[in-house]
Amino acid sequence: MLRQVFTRPEKVVVFRRQLLLEIESLGIDSLGIIAIISIFMGMVITIQTASNIDSVWIPKYTVGFTTRQSVILEFSPTIIALILAGKVGSNIASEIGTMRVTEQIDALKIMGINPAGYLILPKITAGVIINPFLIIISMFLGVGAGYAICALTGLVPIGDYIYGIQLDFRSFDVAYALIKTVIFAFLITSVSAYHGYHTSGGALEVGRSSTRAVVYSSITILIFNYIITQLLLI
Repeated sequence: MLRQVFTRPEKVVVFRRQLLLEIESLGIDSLGIIAIISIFMGMVITIQTASNIDSVWIPKYTVGFTTRQSVILEFSPTIIALILAGKVGSNIASEIGTMRVTEQIDALKIMGINPAGYLILPKITAGVIINPFLIIISMFLGVGAGYAICALTGLVPIGDYIYGIQLDFRSFDVAYALIKTVIFAFLITSVSAYHGYHTSGGALEVGRSSTRAVVYSSITILIFNYIITQLLLI
């Protein structure tokens, strides 16, 4: 399927129009759920870390440091990717699956259009482009939510939390997270599109394809999360 996607791309004008539509559908429309999850995720990490520091020998700035590392390294790139696999992946599979069972894809072939390039390439490109921006927003919201909960509850002095955020910061951690994000975006869009593209039957099969798309996307994300971590951090 990927060979069909990349061997016969559509005209630039058509591709650009579809790409903008997919960026809005796959990225911007997901911003709300990403913001909500990131904010609560940051607050929970901060509260749990602060509540588990019982020893006087552990400095308070550890809360800020732990929140930053947890959000940047794992929660934003991986957890948000799993959420997008459920939201975006099922949407892609159901959309393309519906076009398959209603013979719209066959109609595209008859008109001389490469359906894989026309339908799938803009989705893959849009996911790879927009997902890093979503993850960066998630990082800021997660760490900022931790700051807000410290300011509201007094769990940790604000100065200590800020010092912990700045302590031993490595720009490579952000690069590592964005590398994972790009790969996860490709996996979500391509795996989901594959299951939708190869749907056969009726409406019931479209639903099953959507479920398989979410399951297989999530599994591949977890597998590649381990592989990328092994290659880049060890």
